[in-house]
Amino acid sequence: MSSGPKAAVPQSDSVDAATVRRIARLARIAVAEEEVAHLQGELNAMLAFVAQLAEVDVAGVEPMTSVMPMQMKEREDVVTDGGIADAIVANAPVAVDHFFVVPKVVE
Repeated sequence: MSSGPKAAVPQSDSVDAATVRRIARLARIAVAEEEVAHLQGELNAMLAFVAQLAEVDVAGVEPMTSVMPMQMKEREDVVTDGGIADAIVANAPVAVDHFFVVPKVVE
Protein backbone atom coordinates (compact mmCIF):
# COMPACT_ATOMS: atom_id res chain seq x y z
CA MET A 1 0.00 0.00 0.00
CA SER A 2 1.45 3.33 -0.98
CA SER A 3 1.62 6.31 1.32
CA GLY A 4 0.43 8.64 -1.44
CA PRO A 5 -2.63 10.87 -1.37
CA LYS A 6 -5.81 9.47 0.11
CA ALA A 7 -8.31 7.93 -2.26
CA ALA A 8 -11.36 10.07 -2.90
CA VAL A 9 -14.73 8.65 -1.95
CA PRO A 10 -16.77 7.94 -5.06
CA GLN A 11 -19.76 10.29 -5.17
CA SER A 12 -22.22 7.38 -5.12
CA ASP A 13 -20.80 6.26 -1.76
CA SER A 14 -20.57 9.63 -0.06
CA VAL A 15 -22.73 10.26 2.97
CA ASP A 16 -25.03 13.27 2.85
CA ALA A 17 -26.54 15.17 5.79
CA ALA A 18 -29.83 13.27 5.53
CA THR A 19 -27.97 9.96 5.80
CA VAL A 20 -26.09 11.20 8.88
CA ARG A 21 -29.41 12.08 10.52
CA ARG A 22 -30.89 8.69 9.56
CA ILE A 23 -27.88 6.78 10.94
CA ALA A 24 -28.11 8.77 14.17
CA ARG A 25 -31.83 8.04 14.46
CA LEU A 26 -31.33 4.32 13.80
CA ALA A 27 -28.50 4.22 16.36
CA ARG A 28 -30.67 6.22 18.76
CA ILE A 29 -27.95 8.84 19.12
CA ALA A 30 -28.95 12.45 19.67
CA VAL A 31 -27.07 14.58 17.13
CA ALA A 32 -27.37 18.36 17.20
CA GLU A 33 -27.86 20.03 13.83
CA GLU A 34 -24.51 21.81 14.14
CA GLU A 35 -22.75 18.42 14.51
CA VAL A 36 -24.17 16.94 11.29
CA ALA A 37 -21.59 18.49 8.94
CA HIS A 38 -18.69 17.31 11.12
CA LEU A 39 -20.09 13.78 11.35
CA GLN A 40 -20.69 13.78 7.60
CA GLY A 41 -16.99 14.48 7.08
CA GLU A 42 -16.00 11.80 9.58
CA LEU A 43 -18.18 9.15 7.93
CA ASN A 44 -16.91 10.07 4.46
CA ALA A 45 -13.31 9.82 5.72
CA MET A 46 -14.07 6.32 7.05
CA LEU A 47 -15.55 5.29 3.72
CA ALA A 48 -12.49 6.68 1.93
CA PHE A 49 -10.23 4.62 4.18
CA VAL A 50 -12.26 1.47 3.51
CA ALA A 51 -12.09 2.19 -0.23
CA GLN A 52 -8.33 2.58 0.11
CA LEU A 53 -8.10 -0.77 1.92
CA ALA A 54 -10.11 -2.41 -0.86
CA GLU A 55 -7.34 -1.48 -3.30
CA VAL A 56 -4.69 -3.48 -1.41
CA ASP A 57 -3.56 -6.61 -3.26
CA VAL A 58 -3.89 -9.49 -0.81
CA ALA A 59 -3.42 -12.29 -3.34
CA GLY A 60 -1.28 -14.97 -1.78
CA VAL A 61 -1.59 -13.58 1.75
CA GLU A 62 -2.58 -16.33 4.15
CA PRO A 63 -5.27 -15.55 6.76
CA MET A 64 -3.84 -15.13 10.24
CA THR A 65 -5.08 -14.94 13.79
CA SER A 66 -2.22 -12.81 15.07
CA VAL A 67 0.58 -10.61 13.77
CA MET A 68 2.97 -12.94 15.60
CA PRO A 69 3.22 -16.54 14.39
CA MET A 70 1.80 -18.78 17.08
CA GLN A 71 0.15 -22.14 17.43
CA MET A 72 -3.48 -21.91 18.50
CA LYS A 73 -4.40 -23.94 21.57
CA GLU A 74 -6.54 -26.89 20.59
CA ARG A 75 -8.73 -29.21 22.58
CA GLU A 76 -10.95 -32.13 21.78
CA ASP A 77 -14.51 -31.18 20.97
CA VAL A 78 -16.27 -33.26 23.59
CA VAL A 79 -19.18 -32.65 25.96
CA THR A 80 -17.72 -32.23 29.42
CA ASP A 81 -20.79 -31.57 31.56
CA GLY A 82 -23.75 -32.90 29.60
CA GLY A 83 -26.66 -34.82 31.00
CA ILE A 84 -27.70 -32.13 33.46
CA ALA A 85 -30.62 -30.62 31.56
CA ASP A 86 -32.92 -31.03 34.57
CA ALA A 87 -30.52 -29.05 36.77
CA ILE A 88 -30.19 -26.32 34.13
CA VAL A 89 -33.93 -25.66 33.85
CA ALA A 90 -34.68 -26.31 37.54
CA ASN A 91 -35.08 -22.59 38.33
CA ALA A 92 -36.86 -21.66 35.09
CA PRO A 93 -40.34 -20.23 35.64
CA VAL A 94 -41.61 -22.34 32.72
CA ALA A 95 -39.82 -25.20 30.94
CA VAL A 96 -41.01 -27.81 28.46
CA ASP A 97 -38.87 -30.79 27.41
CA HIS A 98 -35.70 -29.17 28.79
CA PHE A 99 -36.33 -25.88 26.93
CA PHE A 100 -36.91 -22.50 28.55
CA VAL A 101 -40.35 -21.14 27.66
CA VAL A 102 -40.43 -17.37 27.19
CA PRO A 103 -43.27 -15.03 26.25
CA LYS A 104 -43.58 -14.00 22.64
CA VAL A 105 -42.21 -10.47 22.20
CA VAL A 106 -42.36 -10.01 18.41
CA GLU A 107 -45.58 -10.26 16.44
